[in-house]
Amino acid sequence: MSTQSCLAANEWICGEYLRSRSQELIDATVQHIWITVVSILIGLLVAFPLALLARTKPAFAGPVLGLTTLLYTIPSLAMFSLLLPFFGLSSALVITGLVLYSLTILVRNIIAGLESVPAEAKEAARGMGYGSGRLLWEVELPLALPALMAGVRIATVSTIALTTVGSIVGRGGLGNLIEDALPSLFKAQVLAASVLCVLLAITADLLLLGLQRLLTPWTRIRTGEGRASRPARTGRPGRAVKVGG
Repeated sequence: MSTQSCLAANEWICGEYLRSRSQELIDATVQHIWITVVSILIGLLVAFPLALLARTKPAFAGPVLGLTTLLYTIPSLAMFSLLLPFFGLSSALVITGLVLYSLTILVRNIIAGLESVPAEAKEAARGMGYGSGRLLWEVELPLALPALMAGVRIATVSTIALTTVGSIVGRGGLGNLIEDALPSLFKAQVLAASVLCVLLAITADLLLLGLQRLLTPWTRIRTGEGRASRPARTGRPGRAVKVGG
């Protein structure tokens, strides 16, 4: 008597599904990554001037932060419906919605990063003849990178999750597979697409973390110095071992 295949049995874990639908999974994953990357890049291009405007012109800070926060509170289905007359059923519709959602995270983190730059560093740069543009690009932005990259990481993970909602217009990457499988409860497809979404988010976060560490080596040096300055402890509480002469 032949054993029923896992596809016919509609099992959650099914190697046969992965083998037979591998190209479908690859295509959906590539679309998911493409939409996410384009959305984050455009989001950064829009968020950066908005953050600079809010920082240099305090009168605009409230409206800019308020507007980006308001956009983030709009439900995704409503957002895509509002954008539908302008972009139709296209990838541009999904990307525009994701860009708008990313602004509140990116703008706030760029502002927070720029405001965290030590005043003495800016004063020293001005004393060396740095103008406002050179001060921004060569002093403030490099020192603001940890906060900026933290914002990019959060926005990227959030965008990977929200991209699945684009399945309502057929541009949701892995979300398309989930939506197609739900009516018939195609378990293997639902699980595979969902797991791939999680893996994408984890991988993207780790890659961005590695990029952040590569771009900000001084943060690792500072952490290492902080650990080295701690006195070694003995088994007896309240006493420290003196290192060196």
